[in-house]
Amino acid sequence: MMNAEPDRSESPHGPNRSPGPLLIVLSGPSGVGKDAVLTRLKESGYPLCYITTLTTRPRRDNEKDMMDYHFVSTEEYRSMLAKNGFLESANVYGNWYGVPRAAVKEALDRGEDVVIKIDVQGAATIKKTVPEAVFIFLVPPSIEELNARLTQRLTESPADLALRLKTAEEEMKQLSRFDYVVVNLSGEIDRVVSTIQAIITAEKHRVTPRRIALT
Repeated sequence: MMNAEPDRSESPHGPNRSPGPLLIVLSGPSGVGKDAVLTRLKESGYPLCYITTLTTRPRRDNEKDMMDYHFVSTEEYRSMLAKNGFLESANVYGNWYGVPRAAVKEALDRGEDVVIKIDVQGAATIKKTVPEAVFIFLVPPSIEELNARLTQRLTESPADLALRLKTAEEEMKQLSRFDYVVVNLSGEIDRVVSTIQAIITAEKHRVTPRRIALT
């Protein structure tokens, strides 16, 4: 006599389980193309909630407030910092950057998958407080390629450029702290976006879903 199939309808790992919303952390060295990738990801219409990082850094000519960053004064930033208003906050190259805690929590509470862009130092901090987040490391094909991209931006002095490259070399050593690595080859941004979408899809099919606990 054949045994009946086990009833998995009540099992958290059965076919009826419902994965919760994801917190996706996109990181990588300065100049690797994080902004361009996120812009193309938005244009693709993929359903994600994009959290805008606050910064005290002066806005560049090609940047828009509330799109690239939310540019605030040092006083405004310090006020939020004093009220524990950031999921993560760091001083990078003399300027403050922070991920607004309330915006992330509200989106997750709505059941939306959330993506944040952050530097490598900040990703390490979030790894400690929200270990169930999905950490994606965007890397250049080589340090030489990264040097060329930073030089073409014309936004750093020679001294600043040298510092960023030195920092990037150190940041590349943090690869093991991430869940996934994606190489951003020049002219292949659509492939990068497709890879990130595939990562999210795979995460939604984990046997044991990630559960984000954010207070």
